[in-house]
Amino acid sequence: MKKLAIAPLTRAAFKPFGDVIELDGAKQIPINLGTTIRYHDLANIDVEDEGGRPLVNLFRGQPRALPFEVTMLERHPLGSQAFIPLNDKPYLVVVAPAGDLDEKEIRAFVIRGWQGVNYAKGVWHHPLIALDQVSDFIVVDRGGEGHNLHEQDLHESLWLTGDAMR
Repeated sequence: MKKLAIAPLTRAAFKPFGDVIELDGAKQIPINLGTTIRYHDLANIDVEDEGGRPLVNLFRGQPRALPFEVTMLERHPLGSQAFIPLNDKPYLVVVAPAGDLDEKEIRAFVIRGWQGVNYAKGVWHHPLIALDQVSDFIVVDRGGEGHNLHEQDLHESLWLTGDAMR
């Protein structure tokens, strides 16, 4: 069994794959007569290729148990895709850089509640991996014409295990 190490999510570690959406370190702007703080410009939403437009969706992810077998990744070549959790539960992301899929470059991150991710255009990633319980996410991605989903099976499965979390 080939295990994939799971690292904590940080902005620096995730930078090659897109943006971490979190309040820590975000620019804060008081608005609404000082009764609200706007956490400004948290992700680079990039969906306009080939006439695309932003979509706002709700995804409800069923929990997955560890160990979990990763057999494929997908990518969206025409737009970014942001996942913003609506609960305080951990989840996992598995990613690889944009371009031809290099299985040696696959990384896994555990995300603490209230952190989101924005996969940059073309970044390979596994579909949603919720843990512990059913979890809801606001997802901002691309709508419009054009083929915006590529899926690719891995040559060798990778396993995410509880002992792989650091």
